[in-house]
Amino acid sequence: MVLSRLKLQSERKLTKQICRVVLDHFEKQYVKELGDSWITIRDILTSPSCWQHAILFNRFNYPFELEKDLQLKRYHTLLQGYFPYYPESLTCYVSRIPGRIPSERHQVGKLKRYYLLNAASLLPVLALEIQNGERVLDMCAAPGGKSVALLQCAYPGYFHCNEYDNLRSKWLKQTLESFIPQPMMNIIKVSELDGREIGDLQPEMFDKVLVDAPCSNDRSWLFSSDTQKASYRLNQRKELPLVQLELLRSAIKALRPGGSLVYSTCTLSKAENSEVISQVLNSHSNIFPVDMKEMASTASHDFTFAPSGQEYGLLVLPDKGKAWGPMFVAKLKKSVS
Repeated sequence: MVLSRLKLQSERKLTKQICRVVLDHFEKQYVKELGDSWITIRDILTSPSCWQHAILFNRFNYPFELEKDLQLKRYHTLLQGYFPYYPESLTCYVSRIPGRIPSERHQVGKLKRYYLLNAASLLPVLALEIQNGERVLDMCAAPGGKSVALLQCAYPGYFHCNEYDNLRSKWLKQTLESFIPQPMMNIIKVSELDGREIGDLQPEMFDKVLVDAPCSNDRSWLFSSDTQKASYRLNQRKELPLVQLELLRSAIKALRPGGSLVYSTCTLSKAENSEVISQVLNSHSNIFPVDMKEMASTASHDFTFAPSGQEYGLLVLPDKGKAWGPMFVAKLKKSVS
């Protein structure tokens, strides 16, 4: 069967090695911020064999045969059927058993059938609640997984995907070409602007904005192969909240009155998550937080959320059998007047 064949292709021994410098730094910070929860989180983040991978289907080249195999293997659809906003066109399969099928290779002129991702990455996409015909900005779009997911949900009238880094921008373009049919590419613009400038360049242009901000990526940082580089990253970590705040302020300028914005990161760090949102709310009288308790309640079957300390958003905690995240998600709305 397809799934068995793909699994055989992907079998290889995990050789990742934990970076002690990063782990020691996380231990000091996250014991304070997360308490006893950090013990379970640490065990999962440092054990790649426990990691799970979700399979997002491409509606533009739907993998019917793979779907049958996944169902036989007792994969189930993520969130479908009980989530407040979950388009019928969005299909994502997950399993509680760790495992992975290989990514498909990029082939010019041929659309891929699925995208592998951390299931928590879909929460910012669903929180945005994109509708057909809307003008949408994905401000920090590379490598492109959330852009692809957004296009599984609806047909925007205009979709601006931005990535400042040149190499990551090329990766983003290739991802879009691999999943989106050519006629639909006419509504998509890919740029390499500094996201902090977009608000001034395109004021009040967008109905919805996603800011999947650059952050201290806890999963990847733990396996930094270069200790010197890891130490440099940790020293620079304190500067990230300022960049994130500037990106958010730019996004607010780019958002039309009445529009919605979603901010997300893949770190557990309070300084990069709830504290950034608090600063934005304290300095913008026209921006209001959207209550996400309903999302947390309906998604708790598939995700574990931090029980407290997240006044303005949700924090997905990696857990046993739900090894998704870290992922912080906050939603803001701009007042009409």
